[in-house]
Order: sequence, then structure tokens, then C-alpha cells
Amino acid sequence: MAKKAPNPIDKHVGSRVRMRRMMMSMSQEKLGDALGLTFQQVQKYEKGTNRIGASRLQQISNILQVPVSFFFEGAPHSGGHSGELSESASPQYVSDFLATSDGLALTKAFMKIKSGKLRRRIVELVEQMAGEED
Repeated sequence: MAKKAPNPIDKHVGSRVRMRRMMMSMSQEKLGDALGLTFQQVQKYEKGTNRIGASRLQQISNILQVPVSFFFEGAPHSGGHSGELSESASPQYVSDFLATSDGLALTKAFMKIKSGKLRRRIVELVEQMAGEED
């Protein structure tokens, strides 16, 4: 029997859990302990392999100190509803990037740069470097 692919919304919510956990420098084991779960279960939640129930999501939001709505920001359309979320949400690649350790480290370091002018110059440099790869 073929494995069933994770639901895109479950994957999105899981990636947002991972992003926030990493932003707080919290390990999967520590989050699992706070939830009374193994780190493997946290991994499955973060990958979207296992769906997070409503009460568990509320628990996670309390531990990670964000509102439940945080986990749905930028979520893909589930059909049937005209979504207000996606119009104002960042493109998926932004969420995907921020969910990586490199993306998070780069963002944290970049935001520590006080000079707006220097930040702009760094962006221009990276854009030029990315343009060379085309």
C-alpha cells in the first residue's frame, strides 16, 4: 500500500510549529517533554505526517507563546472558502526559507544590523550574486 501524502495544510502548520520552535531555540525533545510526547512525535507533527488536533495545537501555541492563528498564516487554500489569508500572506518560499536553520540564522543576524543603509546594500549584493547564477 502506497503512503498517503500529507495534507498541505498539515504540512504548513507543522512547518510553522518548527519555525517558531527554532526561533525560540527550543529542541524537539524539549517541546515534546512539555507536551508529554516523544521528540519523534514532534517530528511527525512538524513534517505534517501526523495531524495536530485542536487541543494539542492550543497547547503548542501556549508553549511557543504565539496565538493559534500564527500556525495558519500563509496557509494554502483549502478550497470552498475565499481566503483572506493568502492575499496578505508571504509567498510560500518565504515560509519555507524561514523554516530552515540557515534561513532563521540569516534573518536573525540580518535584523541585528542597525543601519538601514547597510541592510539595503547587503540586499543589493545578494541580488547581484543571485543574478550571476542565471
